[in-house]
Amino acid sequence: MSQPSRTPAPFTGSIQTVRSEWLDYNGHLNMAYYNVLFDTALDEAFIHLGLGPDYARERGASFFTAETHLCYLRELNGGDPVRATVQLVDFDAKRAHLYQELHHADDGFLSATSEQVSLHVDLQARKVIPWPQDVLERLEEMRESHAVLGRPERCGRRISLERR
Repeated sequence: MSQPSRTPAPFTGSIQTVRSEWLDYNGHLNMAYYNVLFDTALDEAFIHLGLGPDYARERGASFFTAETHLCYLRELNGGDPVRATVQLVDFDAKRAHLYQELHHADDGFLSATSEQVSLHVDLQARKVIPWPQDVLERLEEMRESHAVLGRPERCGRRISLERR
């Protein structure tokens, strides 16, 4: 398994294109496909960290999403090019807290944000397990690299109906 290089702040995924079959009856990107776009960029970030398919095959472990919070800020349409970023906010022995933004790749506007907690999982036992030491070291390097970004303003939001 090759060693990953230093993680840029934030990690920026490849340009993706909103597919016409992902549009809903309102004519814009269906909510489910925002998760596809975010997940693709997150996979790229984890591959960069050495936690991709090779890691799963060779070490019998991977990461699973435990919780996610998505905010829709501006519509996307068919054919729009987009790019998602990934920021490691924090991690502990078994979990990672990640924040992502989805931007229109040409116009630059922020379309959506996603925040999630991922768990490190033994694929055979299907149980949460601690990150190995080498992974902890790479996560720490990523956290240090991303610390210059500060805590994202939209991070830690909750859902509720405020009573006035």
